[in-house]
Amino acid sequence: MSNSLLIIEDESALAKELARHFAGKGWDVEIAASLQAAREVVLGDRFEALVTLADMSLPDGNALDLFEESRKQKVPGEWILLTGYGGVPDSVRALRLGAYDFLEKPCPLPRLEIIVAGARRSAQAQLRLTSQSRAGRKRYAPESYIGESAATAETRQMIARLAAVPFSALIIGGETGTGKGLVARILHHGGPRADGPMIEVNCAALPRDLLESELFGHEAGAFTGAKGRHRGYLEQAHEGTLFLDEIADMDLDLQTKLLTVLEDRSLRRIGGEKCIEVDVQIIAASNRNLEARVREGNFRSDLFHRLSVFRLDLPPLRDRLDDLPQLVPLLIEEYNARSGRRVRVVPDTVYRRMRAYSWPGNVRELRNVIERAVLLAQDEVFPIEWMQLGQGVAAPSDAQSGDGPFVAGNRISIPLDGSMALDEMERYIIETALERSHHNVTAAARALGTTRETLRYRVQKYGLGGGGARADEAVFPIADCALPVSKPTAKTRGG
Repeated sequence: MSNSLLIIEDESALAKELARHFAGKGWDVEIAASLQAAREVVLGDRFEALVTLADMSLPDGNALDLFEESRKQKVPGEWILLTGYGGVPDSVRALRLGAYDFLEKPCPLPRLEIIVAGARRSAQAQLRLTSQSRAGRKRYAPESYIGESAATAETRQMIARLAAVPFSALIIGGETGTGKGLVARILHHGGPRADGPMIEVNCAALPRDLLESELFGHEAGAFTGAKGRHRGYLEQAHEGTLFLDEIADMDLDLQTKLLTVLEDRSLRRIGGEKCIEVDVQIIAASNRNLEARVREGNFRSDLFHRLSVFRLDLPPLRDRLDDLPQLVPLLIEEYNARSGRRVRVVPDTVYRRMRAYSWPGNVRELRNVIERAVLLAQDEVFPIEWMQLGQGVAAPSDAQSGDGPFVAGNRISIPLDGSMALDEMERYIIETALERSHHNVTAAARALGTTRETLRYRVQKYGLGGGGARADEAVFPIADCALPVSKPTAKTRGG
């Protein structure tokens, strides 16, 4: 479609002169002498015109009818219409349909060349937007909410159903890091407004006065520093989607103003007198309980009910641990591509420790863990020592520690409820030391304070197997691979 020009003109001499001129300027030109011939070109697959230059009055009809038909079928490209006797109704209809320009014949070639060049730039911009929209549909399909657990499958099914309906407002709930932004993009790109813009704003990231200006826009001179007119997020999202993340942090007076816009479907910029119509789909998200905020008087009940046409709550990662075998390799592949690493092997011990952790930061925390491990990996094996689960956060709870032995930061947790024998405990400690030293027996022996021969004997004896898992754990400190093998003298809790 690059530099492709369709000339619809029944005057043969004029059509050939225009074709010769624009072909000399680098255009790929096609000529149609009748409405029927033009319809075959415009609606067919043989030639895709970036710009169409059409005489309106043709022997077998009006080019405006074909233009309208092409718009209904969403054929890309700009149209410039020419007429020998311009009429107001035709010009109004042409501009209403979205024609780039409406000109009277004869039009001087230099002027026509400038107009065609402008139409080309406009058409190229439209093609970029269309391409981005198609890429968004492909990237943000419901299947991009990855996982095979029951909770994930149920959520994905609900996302697909919501994307298929033209809802006006929706609230996404869930803990921080559960993927609310991802789901909002899926709903936009998979829905009927996919060809429109999607504007995202974090309500907690902007101070109150700036958020008001960014949401509703302002006129020049509306306040100190307002040097020009600014179209707000609501206006920018016209015929598209506005994603309001962390909406619970919006001030009450702004909530009132937002509710008025949603009810009236129009707004006034700050300092403006004119009402501007807006058609916006609202997706709001919060990691707080909005019902509780309403009861506390910190969130307007009428705005809550206006937004909660649909409600979608996303499950935390600890409720979808069966998704780890799908999530982990995908994230490793992503960070391999970014960093040039080649991590390919994920030991079973990694998954055991991930399952034993509560993931308070959910998928966002999982991304951070995998990014750190991939960046610091020395070979193709996922480095367990850089997982550092639990460092800087509270110690694992009884529920999560009951899933089995695990390493959290610089401590190793072993169950003392009889589910692991002493030999199994020792085997687990030795296996961990070997993994942290990348299976360097000398380094692992040094870290354990023993000899290579003794360690080799135990490696052969235990076969580097892992132990079982229950509750009631003893906690052993580990620092820089220093893993004491001495037996615990008392039960302790911690991580």
